[in-house]
Amino acid sequence: MIAREGLIPLLVVVLAAVMVMHFLGLLPSLVLWGLVLLVLVLFRDPERDIPSRPLAVVSPADGRVKSISTGQDPYLLRRSIRVTVQMHPYGVFTTRSPIEGKVLEPPNFPDDASKPHGVWLQTDEGDDIVLVMARGRLHTEPRCYIRIGERTGQGKRCGFVYLGGRVDIYLPENSRLVVAEGDVVQSGTDPLATLVHA
Repeated sequence: MIAREGLIPLLVVVLAAVMVMHFLGLLPSLVLWGLVLLVLVLFRDPERDIPSRPLAVVSPADGRVKSISTGQDPYLLRRSIRVTVQMHPYGVFTTRSPIEGKVLEPPNFPDDASKPHGVWLQTDEGDDIVLVMARGRLHTEPRCYIRIGERTGQGKRCGFVYLGGRVDIYLPENSRLVVAEGDVVQSGTDPLATLVHA
């Protein structure tokens, strides 16, 4: 129920709270117990009921659909639909895989420091999705759990963006969108689009 990035901060704050309570009493330790609650909120990572939707592209992050546009995918150098999800500042910061498939290395990395983690995911049917986790609100580097050559499942935990940020998803140009700008989505469960096969 808590992201791995929160385990050390939680342990440190709990230990500090226990030590202060032991030596100085309950009242002086209340501030630290409040910090314990804050860490639990910021690093919470609830389980999700992942639906079985083979052709669906589910949201990789909790947040609001900030923009939808059609243009050039800078990672695969193709025409695509880009969906941008703005994460909530006090939401769940774990990201999840939008599809089931193999993790590949994109052939191109744009020279843009705000987009350090572009991951190419390819389904067994050959559909290509690119997931990009931008830096967090404190300009912290996002964490990526999946590695090139691995397989990942739809809705599986794949990363963490400290204090939230922005996640971009580049879809095949013929994908059928099921969300609109302003929609609130939940990672791993709410679909963004459906992949279309001839």
